[in-house]
Amino acid sequence: MKYLLGEASPEEKQEVNEWMSKNAANKENYLQLQKIWDNSKKLAANSTVDADKAWERFQKRVGGQNQAPKILKPSRFSWMRIAASVILIAGVGILAYFMINNNGSKEMVAQTGQNVLVDTLPDGSVITLNKRSAITYPSKFKGNSRAIALKGEAFFNVAPDKKKPFIISVNDVQVTVVGTSFNIKSENGITEVVVETGIVQVTKAGKTVELIAGEKIVISPNDSNTTKEKVSDRLYNYYRSKEFVCDDTPLWKLVQVVNEAYNARIIIGRKELNDKRLTTTFNNESLEQVLEVIHLTFDITIVNKEDGQIILQ
Repeated sequence: MKYLLGEASPEEKQEVNEWMSKNAANKENYLQLQKIWDNSKKLAANSTVDADKAWERFQKRVGGQNQAPKILKPSRFSWMRIAASVILIAGVGILAYFMINNNGSKEMVAQTGQNVLVDTLPDGSVITLNKRSAITYPSKFKGNSRAIALKGEAFFNVAPDKKKPFIISVNDVQVTVVGTSFNIKSENGITEVVVETGIVQVTKAGKTVELIAGEKIVISPNDSNTTKEKVSDRLYNYYRSKEFVCDDTPLWKLVQVVNEAYNARIIIGRKELNDKRLTTTFNNESLEQVLEVIHLTFDITIVNKEDGQIILQ
């Protein structure tokens, strides 16, 4: 309320601005609240209530019938009494608005630990949430958009709705679609978006790039670069398909994904092995089987350490 009145301290303003910037849903709620507030001020300005007469009647009741009434002259403070009444009504109205408009809607959180989760959102969109990831979304999508927030990694199969775009907030990046399938990964502040079908818009710092099927983009925290590139493999899809699809894939990239999938600690012991290329598909195979293929393909020695490290050399 202090923010709307212009009486908030710099610290309070910063808190409100940070809350609004977290996701599109928060900002939309604020704009709705501001609209109600602005309408209440207009109502106060256009009111036909005679505030002085109302105040006089009140004094008569308080002072008793035998006390001569004090006649108040119109003053510049009359409108304040009207505004106070309107503000009180507006406050009740705002509370009622959110109670009615929410209609039982509340913030939902889907979070994973060591397992992958498939979740269906209120609009019918299906999300596959990778391990150690989380999404936040309303129990009912309202307004002109479908806004959610993501931490970690998820594959989205979004239900089409051109009138209500689907918006994902992740790090300082906003991903907007109307109906498509794509993967978003957030790690150490780096955001990667890979598109399987349809069209996806990725926005950061006011710059927007449009991706189509078979394209991806990688955005770093302090980099506003929005250069897209072709998808070179389908390793990003391992947690959903249970497959590691390598197509001339460098060994370092396969090791990175295998470590994520099996919670392993594989280390490439020789730099010259990093760019060794592999074309094959691992279909829901064990870590030992994957390592055996790597060993046979590149004639690499697999060293298992007591501390759990696995060294390729």
